[in-house]
Amino acid sequence: MLDVSMMKSINPSTGELIAEYQPHSPTEIDGRIEAAHEAFVSWRRVGFSERGEMMIRAGELLEKRKEDLARLMTSEMGKPVAAGRAEAEKCAWVCRHYAANAEQMLADVAIETDRTKSYVHHEPLGVVLAVMPWNFPFWQVFRFVAPALMAGNAGVLKHASNVTGCALAIEEIINEAGFPDGLFSTLVIGSNQVEKVLEHPRIVAATLTGSDPAGRAVAQKAGALLKKTVLELGGSDPYLILADADLIAAAKSCAASRMINNGQSCIAAKRFIVVADVAAEFTSEFVKEMSSYEMGDPAEETTRLGPLARIDLRDDLHDQVTRTLEAGAELLIGGEIPPGPGAFYPPTVLAGVRKGMPAYAEELFGPVATVIDVADEAEAIAVANDSPFGLGAAVFSADVARAERIAATQLEAGCCFVNTLVASDPRLPFGGIKTSGYGRELAELGIKEFVNQKTVVVA
Repeated sequence: MLDVSMMKSINPSTGELIAEYQPHSPTEIDGRIEAAHEAFVSWRRVGFSERGEMMIRAGELLEKRKEDLARLMTSEMGKPVAAGRAEAEKCAWVCRHYAANAEQMLADVAIETDRTKSYVHHEPLGVVLAVMPWNFPFWQVFRFVAPALMAGNAGVLKHASNVTGCALAIEEIINEAGFPDGLFSTLVIGSNQVEKVLEHPRIVAATLTGSDPAGRAVAQKAGALLKKTVLELGGSDPYLILADADLIAAAKSCAASRMINNGQSCIAAKRFIVVADVAAEFTSEFVKEMSSYEMGDPAEETTRLGPLARIDLRDDLHDQVTRTLEAGAELLIGGEIPPGPGAFYPPTVLAGVRKGMPAYAEELFGPVATVIDVADEAEAIAVANDSPFGLGAAVFSADVARAERIAATQLEAGCCFVNTLVASDPRLPFGGIKTSGYGRELAELGIKEFVNQKTVVVA
C-alpha cells in the first residue's frame, strides 16, 4: 500500500506511479531557509560578472540536458516532448539574458536635485519564496531564478507536488552551475505548508504563479506579515477577430495559442470574440485548425496534444463544458472524454457562448475554446473586458494602426498583442491586472520587483 504522506508523481498519459518523495520535515524546512539566508549574506556582495558566469553555466546545463529534461516534463505532467525541449531552451535564454543585462538594469539612477548628489541604488532583499505551478515546470521557475539570483537574492522553491522530479532537477542544475551551497533549494512540501514558510523570519518576499484562490491566500498571509508579493494568476485571454482580419492566418494563430501546452497555459487564448460579418467564415477555419490537433502519446515527437496534467483537472474541465452546453451553448467539435487510460481530452470548440454561461466567465484550463459572436468592434471590446481576468489579449485586423490603438488603450490586460499570439519574452515585462494578479516578471521591471530601490542623497 502506498504511503499517503508521500508526494507522488503520476504519469498523466497512463496513470502509472513514476516516483514517490518524502516531504521535508519542519526541521529540514527551517534548515534550508536558514542556509539560503546564510548564503545570501555573502552572495549579495558578489559582483555581477561572477554571478553572470554562474548563470551562463546554468543555461549551458539546461541546453546540454534538454532531452532528459523534456522527457521528465513529459512523464510528470504530459507536455509534448518537443514542447519540453523548447521550454528548456527558453530557460537557457532567460539565464543568458539576465547574465548579460542585470548589471545595467540595476545600475544607480541619478536624479537631479539641489543636493550634491542624489540617486537610486538597488540592493537585494534576501530570501524569496517562489510558489510555482506544474504547467511550465522549468520556465516558471527560471523566469524567477534568473533575475532574483542575478539581483543578489536567495530563493526557496515550493513547486507543484506532481512535478517534484522537475523541482529537484532545477536545484541540481543551480548547484552544478556553481552557485553557493544553499542559495537556492527546493522545499518538498505540500500547499498546506506555504503559510508556515511565509511566516519564517528569513523569508522577506514571495512570488506565486497559480490559481486565483492560491494567490489570494498567499497575498492575504504575506500582507498580514508586510512581505512583498508578485502574483501571476489565471487568465481568460480574449482574441478579437475584426471584420478586416486575415481569417486564415488568424485561425492558425488562435488555434496555436489555445492549444499551447495541451491548452494549459495562463496566456493561452480562451475566448474568441468575432464580429458578425466574418463569424461564420472564421469559425469554420478555426474548427478546421483545432481539429488538426490529434491526441497522442506526448513522448512521440509528432504529438501536439497530450493529456492534461491530472485526471481531476480533466474532469473539472469536462464539467465546465457540460454545464456550458446545458446552458444553451453549441458543441462544434470534441466535448467527450475519450475511452482508455490517462487524462486526455479532445480539441473542443463551443459556439453560441453568452454571458452567464460557465465558459463565458470561467478560465478553461485545457484544449477548449469558446467562440463569441458580436455585432461590431465596440461590442468586441466590451465583451473582451467583461471578465474578472486581465492577463493577455490579442487583436487581429488588417488595419494595424487601428488594432494597435485598441490593444494599447482599450483592452484591460497586462500584455496585448496585434496579429499574433500572446507569448512571454525575457526582454518584455510580463504580468496581469484584475484577478490575473499584480507585479511584473521578466525584463527590467521583473528584476526590480525584489530589490530595495534605495534613495541616496549627499548634501
